[in-house]
Order: sequence, then C-alpha cells, then structure tokens
Amino acid sequence: MALTCQKPDRIPKALGFFPQDLDMFELSDPEGHFALDVRFAEFKSPAGQSKFLQYLDRLPTDVHIGSTAQLQTYFEWNYHPEADAEGPLGSIRSLAELSEYVLPDLTHPGRYQGLKKQVSQWHAQGLAVAGSPPHLGGVLFEIAVRLRGFERILLDMVLQKELVHFFLDQLTSILLHNALILARSGVDVLILDDDVASPTQLMISPSMWREFFKSRMAKVIRLAREESPELLVFYHCDGNFTELIPDLIEIGVNVINPVQPDCMNAQIIKKEFGDRIAMWGTVGTASLWTDGTPDQIREEVHTRIKTLGPEGLLLAPAYDLDYVPAENIIAFIEAVDKWGGITSPNWK
Repeated sequence: MALTCQKPDRIPKALGFFPQDLDMFELSDPEGHFALDVRFAEFKSPAGQSKFLQYLDRLPTDVHIGSTAQLQTYFEWNYHPEADAEGPLGSIRSLAELSEYVLPDLTHPGRYQGLKKQVSQWHAQGLAVAGSPPHLGGVLFEIAVRLRGFERILLDMVLQKELVHFFLDQLTSILLHNALILARSGVDVLILDDDVASPTQLMISPSMWREFFKSRMAKVIRLAREESPELLVFYHCDGNFTELIPDLIEIGVNVINPVQPDCMNAQIIKKEFGDRIAMWGTVGTASLWTDGTPDQIREEVHTRIKTLGPEGLLLAPAYDLDYVPAENIIAFIEAVDKWGGITSPNWK
C-alpha cells in the first residue's frame, strides 16, 4: 500500500547490506533481526570464476568492495574499473565492428535456479520481495558508459546514433530476459537501475534520455507486467533526476529511489506527484550516515515521516551504507519503529 500511494498501517523500512555490514553485526539474518519489510531476490553469480573469488579473498580486511555479485558481473563483461577510461569496447568505431562483438551469455538456467522457490518462501513469511537483474545485464546507460567510455558514448549519441540504437537494443534484450525471469518468479517489486544523473542535474538531456532510453524501459515494464500484472516497478538513479519523474510515471514506474536529500527536494516531489509515485529512501546524506550522531539520524527519520508520510513512503538510507557506524543503523531502525506507526500517537 505504501508503494501504491495508499495509506499503510505503518511506514515500511528497508536496508541494503554489504558484506562488511554483515560482519559488523555478526548476524546470520540481519533483515529478520531488524524486522525489515523487504527481501531481495538475486541471480546467482556466474560460474567459473574461482580465480576472481580467490583475488577477492586476498584483499585486506579494511578494503570495502561493495557487492561481490556486482563485481563478478564486471569480471564477466571484461570491465575493469581501474583500467583505461574507454572500456573494453572503447576502441570500436563503427556499427560493423560492434555487430561482431559477442556479449556475455546471460541465459543459462543455472543463474536463476531456485529463484521462484526463494521468493515463495519469503511470501510464506508475509514479506515483500524485490528483484534486481544483474548490474551488468540490468542497466542501459551505465553499461554503455562502462563498455564504451563516458566521453565516447556521449559522442556516439550525437555522431553515431545508429550504433547507439543497435547497442542499446542488445542490452535491452538482456535486461528484458532478466526482468521476465523475475516477474515469473513472483517478485512484488522489479528494480530497474540506471544512474543518469549527477548531484545537480542529468548527465544527458531529457530529450536525449527520451530518444534512447524511454521507449526501451517502457517495453521492459510493459512486457514484465504482462507476466505479472500486479508487479510494482522501482527506478533507481543517484543524483538529481527530478526532470525525468513525469516520464517515469508515464511509462509505469511506481516508486523512485533513493531521492537523496542533498540532490532532490522530496517535499516538492511529494506535493506535485505524491498521488502517482512513491519514494523509497530519502533518509540522510552520505556525511550524515558516516559522521553524524544517532540522535541526528533519529531526527532525520522523524523529519521525513512528518513531511513525506504516510502515503507513498518506504524509508531507507538515501546512500549506500559503507563505513557507517553500527549505532547509526540501529538509530534508524529505532526511529522508524517509534514514529512510523500510523496509529501511534508518536508518528507526527
């Protein structure tokens, strides 16, 4: 109900855990421990990467690497963040060259074996389930940047539009394949992820986004909903993507994330679009999470509830929680539980 802009019985909450967060809490089931309202269904990591896993195991314990599943897909696509800015396809200069490049095969059933059973088990516990395609294999603009290089793909969008449309068609077919698997598995929320914004504005113009990405995302949403008519669609983009909100509503997006408070004005968005799109996130800047006090986190949560709730709100950190003190995460949970009960005298 929260994600369809109706009044819920309480404001739901979610967190995402990196491996270092799990180690910090020493909990086998942190989602259950903190009574989070969402579980995340994931594809299995690609097989045949033992050397890569051994490399990760050798990293110093103070090196935080984020999601190993995401990094493994980088390895599979031959993308190395520390390498040259062009990316593995940066040297390609023509559509004919690009058409000869073979993208990774993401269709092996072993990647999603057991996914439907996993979703069913969470549903049996009364939990909502969100599903995200693999990072490379589930985004469009970001993967084009990683494989072609940022400057190159922007030049392509102006000078080689046919090449870009061909490339994005191939990437969209992979995204669609993965989105349909998630829809058929029974997830409640399909996560679509594509960072197209900087902290202050879009990295490409709204017209360029509409030309290259809008219709492709609309197709993915439409076909996924044909498989699962009640499917909710979540769109993630860091930075300020306010200009895209009307387009996202038009193509069927239900909820936007993370609505970073130092980049987007959630109160204005609530006032203008609050009956048509929900917000998932909104809580805290990166510096507040890492350097703030538990009391500051609690006050931030209270402010979001008072100004944005209760309809159309799922509270979560607006930034990845990395190097964040455990007491700040606990303060977040405590604050949502204290003020998020709609019938509670504390909620306002």
